[in-house]
Amino acid sequence: MADELTPELLLYAYRHGLFPMADPYEGDTVYWFAPDPRAILPLDAFHVPRSLAKRVRQERFEVTTDRDFEGVMRGCADRPATWISEEIIQAYVALHERGYAHSVECRREGRLVGGIYGVALGGAFFGESMFHRARDASKVALVHLVRRLRHGGYGLFDVQFATPHLRRFGLVEIPRAAYERRLAYALTLPACWDGED
Repeated sequence: MADELTPELLLYAYRHGLFPMADPYEGDTVYWFAPDPRAILPLDAFHVPRSLAKRVRQERFEVTTDRDFEGVMRGCADRPATWISEEIIQAYVALHERGYAHSVECRREGRLVGGIYGVALGGAFFGESMFHRARDASKVALVHLVRRLRHGGYGLFDVQFATPHLRRFGLVEIPRAAYERRLAYALTLPACWDGED
């Protein structure tokens, strides 16, 4: 693949099950990944713990979409060591400007306190990262994201790697061959990201 991250290169990569991550210990060198097994969150079996469902109903945060995509990315990158390099931020912001990358934001008193972002292609959504500066903000953003994906007719929510945090929501791991079949089908779906917030 080309050395420079461009929207065209990112779209090609996602269509083929690849995604980039920078190595913060190697001068932010970008590597491409295609995990086997692959972690997904089944949209039809997404589990919301009871305590979290209660907090979502309490509407503790103002939840919006695509209001501050770059802010969400920078919030996700705000940690001692991060795979989200400046090059990756700029490439995904360009992808967002073309309508392929989206964010869900949580605010409290106007301040961004959490969010999640990813890439949408056809009926596939590739979750990239989430962050929180207030308790449960990233989890509330995730719940709202899943609602939006269901409403929009998406068929695949790819979260790439399994984490203990995501397992509580029903994460499953599937072999790469099975993932590629699901991806190929999802890319044919006429899903819609309905950014009305």
